Amino acid sequence: MSKLKSLRNLALAGVAAAGLMSSAAFAEIKVGFIGSTSSDTGLSTLRGAEMAIEELNAAGGVMGEQIKLVTADTQEDVTEGVKAYEYLAETEEVDFIISGSIDDVSLGWIPRMREYQIPTLDTWTSSITIIDMVVEDPDTMAPYFMNIASDEALATLYINFGKDVLKNKMGFESVVILAEDTAFGQAITGLVTEALAPVAGIEVKEVITYDIGTNDFAPIFSKAQASGADFIYQVSSVNSQVISSQYVKLQVPMAMTGVNVAALGMEYWEDTGGAGGGISTLSPLPSVGFKLDPTSADFVKRYQAKYDSRPRVPHFNGFNAYYGLKQAMAAAEAAGGFGDAKKWAAEMEKQDLKLELDGKLWLRYAFWGKDEVEEVTQRTYPHNARFDLTAPYDDAQPSMVVVQWKEDGSVGVVYPFEYATTEFELPSWVKQ
Repeated sequence: MSKLKSLRNLALAGVAAAGLMSSAAFAEIKVGFIGSTSSDTGLSTLRGAEMAIEELNAAGGVMGEQIKLVTADTQEDVTEGVKAYEYLAETEEVDFIISGSIDDVSLGWIPRMREYQIPTLDTWTSSITIIDMVVEDPDTMAPYFMNIASDEALATLYINFGKDVLKNKMGFESVVILAEDTAFGQAITGLVTEALAPVAGIEVKEVITYDIGTNDFAPIFSKAQASGADFIYQVSSVNSQVISSQYVKLQVPMAMTGVNVAALGMEYWEDTGGAGGGISTLSPLPSVGFKLDPTSADFVKRYQAKYDSRPRVPHFNGFNAYYGLKQAMAAAEAAGGFGDAKKWAAEMEKQDLKLELDGKLWLRYAFWGKDEVEEVTQRTYPHNARFDLTAPYDDAQPSMVVVQWKEDGSVGVVYPFEYATTEFELPSWVKQ
């Protein structure tokens, strides 16, 4: 071989080696965020994911690769949500998707998830319909996980609140339900309606469904009063501050509890113009007014140092995103990447993070197995966040807590009693 040819081969080898090094240097894991980029809900998930990714990258990445985050805005619209999932799958070719989508939007893009088989973690939607899909078709739904307790679990524990507090403590015998016309509203309403009477001994007088664009609730409140019910159960995930503030300004002479998504954030008081007192709502954990374990408290401290715009404290799904993304990456390392969705799912099923407060299990980020039967509901919840429906909650945290905003602007947990930081009370204008 001539000297010139040897030099040329050496040069080509050097170029090839440089190309491999360059390829390695730019290797990355691509994570897609899907959700609203302008709502407190969506931003909670997005920021939780951002913080987890920054920490993982600072520690060397995952499998020697850095993580890159790309976003797709759903605008809380079903059609836009489907487009967003398609964009992340086809254009960005992401390895993993983390969702801060509301129920209707997640239900919209689920068929795309089943088609593309991209590992996906939902941090906000609680649709039991999706978990039922995992039960019925574990093969195509294998890449899907939901690290918030599903509707049925939320409603089940809320029924206990109805029995222990609303019925036994307050003496309420009947309820009128005001529910927004959404998939979330329909699901919660159905579960509550079916269980309040037989389990809590509270009669459902009437169910009033309203459009999410409603801005005058006076006629609806009048109809609620005419029902003769003792209290109002509201189900509101969109524009919830409107029904809240009008309830207070109109001094509706009935207690109002239920599900109010606006009341899950610290901005609720200013969003209602200080007219939010007396409202109580169920909330997944961690909630406003909830004591935090040291690890979660440190997360909030660093979150507030990093972000100076709302939400000032992430909603529960921000915590879900922070811990859940780290678990997804740990599962990927164990599975050798995200390429084999079923292999990744098998490792994700094993993830189990336990956080303690004063020596007691406080929060647990883990998932129900395929064949595990929950003892209260007597059903399975595969790939759903593990929850505990009965005190003393030594296997996992309760599926939710009930929080109440007081008329002085303070907020605290009122139920379950083991987690309470304040007591449930009627607004000053409501006579018992």
